[in-house]
Amino acid sequence: MIFRLAHAVARNRALDAVKNAPDGFVVTVREPTRNLEQNAALHALLQEIAESRQWAGQPLDVEDWKRLLTAAWMRATGRGIRLVPALDGQGFDALYQRTSTLTKSEMSELISYIEAWATTEKEHGEMVERRFGNKPLKP
Repeated sequence: MIFRLAHAVARNRALDAVKNAPDGFVVTVREPTRNLEQNAALHALLQEIAESRQWAGQPLDVEDWKRLLTAAWMRATGRGIRLVPALDGQGFDALYQRTSTLTKSEMSELISYIEAWATTEKEHGEMVERRFGNKPLKP
């Protein structure tokens, strides 16, 4: 059972469920995950970026930008990502938290990070272009 603690009745139902739960059951109280409004705002922002920018000389779609920016945000906030050998042995894959599991406050933080990145991207883009050239990276 999941109870959204939005009012006294919901709190009382949650308390009753806890009181009547069998021994060994587990109760977790946590911040709610991101909402649909935040998800829509994130995707609108990513769509704008995908339509107006390239990275390392190549266009990226919304999902690519989401992965790239989420990984950057995770590193910037100390959450870190893990690079592991690919299952097929062909390179490496990045593992990090999915945006659907972010809390409301984490999603707000991610959106703010992306907005800040977008305002300073020109410097970053020039740095990447100097390092890798204006050609797509080879797989």
